[in-house]
Amino acid sequence: MKPEETLDFHIRWAWLKITKMYNQEAAKVGLTQSAGYILLSIDPKNGTPSTQLGPMMGMEPTSLSRSLKTMEDRGWIRRQKDVRDGRIQRIVLTDEGRKLRNVSKDTVVKFNQKVLDEITPEKFEHFKEVIQIIDKYTVKQL
Repeated sequence: MKPEETLDFHIRWAWLKITKMYNQEAAKVGLTQSAGYILLSIDPKNGTPSTQLGPMMGMEPTSLSRSLKTMEDRGWIRRQKDVRDGRIQRIVLTDEGRKLRNVSKDTVVKFNQKVLDEITPEKFEHFKEVIQIIDKYTVKQL
């Protein structure tokens, strides 16, 4: 079987191109695709418990900790104790973090809209069905 005949080839190829495009856009405002994704994962009103961010994004704790430290040093986020449970540390956006989150959100929305303008709603539904099947087999053993 040739690589281009496999599902994972096309997924990886598309994701690498998407990541490159997002990184190019993010670099215009001093971000990376990864930092933008983290900003998008943080609840803009209430913050997000730090223990929930990694699982939400599929990131390893070590990589996430490094990224959060960098983002905190740059003034995009701050850590804050939860008002109901002091054991929980929330990651909260600063004003600058909110601005950058909005830039990231606009970039994602524009990209999605351009793609969705090119395909029918039925094709998008089929795409989601295929992705759900792929997801099912990434959790199960083959």
